[in-house]
Amino acid sequence: MIRNALHAFLLTLAALAGLSAPAAAEPFRLIVTHLEPPLVPNSVMDLAVELGYFEREGVEVELVRVQQTPSAIAAILSGDGEMANVGLDALLQLVARGETGLKAVLSPNKSLPFLIAARDDIATPADLAGRSFGIGRPGSLDHSLSTRVLGGAGVDMDGLELVALGQPEARAQALAAGRIDATTMSIGVWQVLPDKAGLHVLVDTDAYFAGAPVVNKVNIVSQSALTERRDEVKAVIRALLRISRDFAATPGAWATAIAPYQPTLTADDLTALDAGFAGSWSVNGGMNAEELAYSSEWLAGTEDFAGLAVPALSDWADLTLLDEVLIELGTDPAMDAP
Repeated sequence: MIRNALHAFLLTLAALAGLSAPAAAEPFRLIVTHLEPPLVPNSVMDLAVELGYFEREGVEVELVRVQQTPSAIAAILSGDGEMANVGLDALLQLVARGETGLKAVLSPNKSLPFLIAARDDIATPADLAGRSFGIGRPGSLDHSLSTRVLGGAGVDMDGLELVALGQPEARAQALAAGRIDATTMSIGVWQVLPDKAGLHVLVDTDAYFAGAPVVNKVNIVSQSALTERRDEVKAVIRALLRISRDFAATPGAWATAIAPYQPTLTADDLTALDAGFAGSWSVNGGMNAEELAYSSEWLAGTEDFAGLAVPALSDWADLTLLDEVLIELGTDPAMDAP
């Protein structure tokens, strides 16, 4: 009987010990809107996992892959992730309609890598007058942004023949076939265009963003992550800054890292893309307040915000975490003004 009582007592102690033992930390779930590492600086999130950047910061990150921003927002609102990479326009619309539980803390790829390509006889933007220009559709993102970019260069879009052609790939093919004289596309679409004979880049990606500094995507976190997992959020930010700085500092490093995930592209293609991204890395977190304010103002004028009041920056962004990380790491003066 004594032996049985002792046995029961030891079992009780073991059970109590199990209850009091700290639970294993859950992975930090980062929701991304691509199914494989993309050909844009947003790939830093995937490559930070593959190259051990998150691990070195002491945080276990699990990528949750969905298609497009609405699915990412639905996932984070339902508690299926702590951080999500989403379109800024969707976040602002959500907050304008009363959502208060999400905050942007980082932008690993703030700008769309857009450029304007044209026929060789169009040497300057001014030469576009009276020529045909391919757009996705009237009011599309490429149309709206290019209107700002070319307007800043003194070009009136009303003086161009606008041709609606849909997706960037279709516009690029139309340009190569001589059906239009110029169009907007991503640097990735330009790079893989098979035949560029008679074509050139009229406005490169850096000049395009300078002409329309609209922040495209941001990483948002849930309120619970902000309050309960703040140190992990900062570790994720730190890792993404470190990998962005490494890619910015070492030409060819991104091309080498992305190569296993883009087997259809040649080393020359990836090297050219690497060079095209030279000024695009978010080495200081991509959350410049002036650019964010400009982005809000620009979005306020789009059809999607008809009847909505665009919220103040403090309603949808928390810059304190990035500020704390930049105090630790210092700022990189080469690009991406903090």
